Amino acid sequence: MKVGVIGLGYVGLPLAVAFAESGCDVVGVDTDARKATALAQGRSYIEDVPSERIVEILPRLRASTRYADLATAEAVIVAVPTPLTPNREPDLGPLTAAGRALARVLQAGQLVVLESTTYPGTTREWLAPLLEESGLSAGRDFHLAFSPERIDPGRTDFTLRNTPKIVGGLTEKCRERAARIYARVCDEVVTVSNPEVAELTKLLENVFRSVNIALVNELAILCDRMGIDVWEVVEAAATKPYGFMSFKPGPGMGGHCLPVDPFYLAWRAREFDTQTEFIELAGEINQRMPYFCVEKVARALNEHAKPVRGSHVAIVGVSYKPGLGDLRESPALRIIRLLREQGAELSYHDPYVPELPELGLRSEWPEKADCVTIVTAHPGLDLERLVHESRLLVDFRGVTRGMGAPQLVRL
Repeated sequence: MKVGVIGLGYVGLPLAVAFAESGCDVVGVDTDARKATALAQGRSYIEDVPSERIVEILPRLRASTRYADLATAEAVIVAVPTPLTPNREPDLGPLTAAGRALARVLQAGQLVVLESTTYPGTTREWLAPLLEESGLSAGRDFHLAFSPERIDPGRTDFTLRNTPKIVGGLTEKCRERAARIYARVCDEVVTVSNPEVAELTKLLENVFRSVNIALVNELAILCDRMGIDVWEVVEAAATKPYGFMSFKPGPGMGGHCLPVDPFYLAWRAREFDTQTEFIELAGEINQRMPYFCVEKVARALNEHAKPVRGSHVAIVGVSYKPGLGDLRESPALRIIRLLREQGAELSYHDPYVPELPELGLRSEWPEKADCVTIVTAHPGLDLERLVHESRLLVDFRGVTRGMGAPQLVRL
């Protein structure tokens, strides 16, 4: 079997590798020629996929920038980015480009599956018409389905293999064929009645997390005003064996899903004359957290008789998640920009991100900084050294709990 994957990023590359490891011939297409070059040389550019795995499957994995190479694939999986516009509305530009390019080479009998996170109705109302520019009819001449990606970068306990795969097809035959394809790389495939159910399932999963993170973030702001340790409150509540699920506060949400998905659903809801006020409020609270963190730094500096302007602030951890170098929607980048706007001198330390060229910064251990802030606590971070050497340390992740120091401030 030959499988095509459009988009070789954090979603597409693990998929391509998994299908190749299952014995399929895989052709991956990406507009970034550098990715194709790296894979041809056996080099991975994603932490979750070691280069050793790429080398082992090279005979079965071929990367290209040409959509024509997909014409002989039995199934084509679309895993392109679905970001937001500056106005927080869905940006389907990458998906539109991919759909039209695929339509030019689409063959009768092929299966196309969309994995990119999007709003309910995208597969049927947006992608299907684009593919039908080929002259073929969706559900009759070719099969079409939606199967949301559920990859959590950096996790080893839940992977593509052992995380249940949701599949919704345009027709029953579309659903059945997509389910058979994914059964090659997933232990459990869960079928739903149509693409819209599958699309909304993914949004519900991430909106659930977004709402609960917003709740605990708002509680953290209240606890800050009341002088109560929010971390102790959360840990105490988590001892209840039922009816409570623990979420941790932090400087904001990052990654490819949580900061984006609530706005996709809210935008779609407005087309049905419905305001998802609860969901939108959660998104707004999480978006405000970097601003609160900057205020916290300013207050901490003020307690040490220092203004933000002219002070050296060091950020520890700039990726959005521990153990990864992924910068997508990272709150640390917003915090850096906000502090710069207030006149602070910035540096950062992150072993997973050696440099930030767009900000003119390179990773370095925080020495002689007026204030050090922990935004992302990577594995192996020397907390004792950090506390001992810092003139002022602001911890937004609660990792210094149990450590006492007069210059230590926590969220």
